[in-house]
Amino acid sequence: MNPLDLHFVLGGARSGKSAYAERLASEARQPVTYIATARIGDDEFAARVALHRARRPADWTLVEAPLDLAQALNHADGPKQVILIDCLTLWLANLLCPPDSEAPQTGWQAALDGFIDALQHARARVLIVSNEIGLGVVPMGKVTRLYVDELGRLNQRVAELCPAVTLMVAGIAMVVKAPAPPFPADLYRHN
Repeated sequence: MNPLDLHFVLGGARSGKSAYAERLASEARQPVTYIATARIGDDEFAARVALHRARRPADWTLVEAPLDLAQALNHADGPKQVILIDCLTLWLANLLCPPDSEAPQTGWQAALDGFIDALQHARARVLIVSNEIGLGVVPMGKVTRLYVDELGRLNQRVAELCPAVTLMVAGIAMVVKAPAPPFPADLYRHN
């Protein structure tokens, strides 16, 4: 079995995480599928999405997956492909805080498990973007605490799977986890 080629990019708001992941995708020089998880709910957010779209190369395939991220990943997956998922933060918000309900989507835990399973079987190079929001105070309110806790748990599950994890801080990429370098074939030879 081939090793997973997964890279997790975390950071706070406006830390440069999306731009960094986009640069990694471009540098791979392979076909890129960009899986967007956002739902556009107002004009300000639409402007943010427009900025993301404007800086992406025109030849990238766009897939919108606000809810069924596992299916979108499975459909785009394949060898010699790059998949950029932006972002887990918005995807989880769509599951836990749907715009038409005060209750989380039915089956949201199964959706998380399905996504982790899809990642474990990915053949493409997958770049996953998410916010690190657990560095502040414990939030007020039951729904907000649920969201922060579940995003932290999801980020931990993804980081455990990924051979590479990068934390973006003020536009600077900080390596949190890097794949182990291969050992030279003659390292253990005795003379």
